[in-house]
Amino acid sequence: MPKIDRASAPSSQGSSYPTPFDEPCRGRSTVRLGVAAGLTRLGANLITLAPGAWSSQRHWHQHEDELVYVLDGELVLVEDAGETVLGPGDSAGWPAGVPDGHHLQNRSQAEATFLVVGSRNDEDYGEYSDIDMAFGPGRYSRGKAWRYQHKDGTIY
Repeated sequence: MPKIDRASAPSSQGSSYPTPFDEPCRGRSTVRLGVAAGLTRLGANLITLAPGAWSSQRHWHQHEDELVYVLDGELVLVEDAGETVLGPGDSAGWPAGVPDGHHLQNRSQAEATFLVVGSRNDEDYGEYSDIDMAFGPGRYSRGKAWRYQHKDGTIY
């Protein structure tokens, strides 16, 4: 596979969460490196958070492993057990099936960038720890829209 051209890789701003859950993530920029490489079993995204932005709502995955590696700036990792400050060279990971809601927040005055790598599984599902939202199987597959639902199964 040739070198990935970051400038031409698919990218997005913010999140696809329904309002108002998208608001803390509006300062998130994502470059989809795994998609640019044609990967189908592994996701790899380069994410930059503006000051005050969140990576996501706190969540966990039933069928996907997830690992983050901080490249630049300072981030606060928020998990069920508490908060941890992460800086360049720090990493954290979550195995599939462990319901430990997690996300990163940029509480600094400068941008922060990290790499997130995870398995891709169309049967994955999970929940958002602090809000009435979950995702079910088929939430994203080959360009289809994300699907969010209330924890009782009602679709947003």
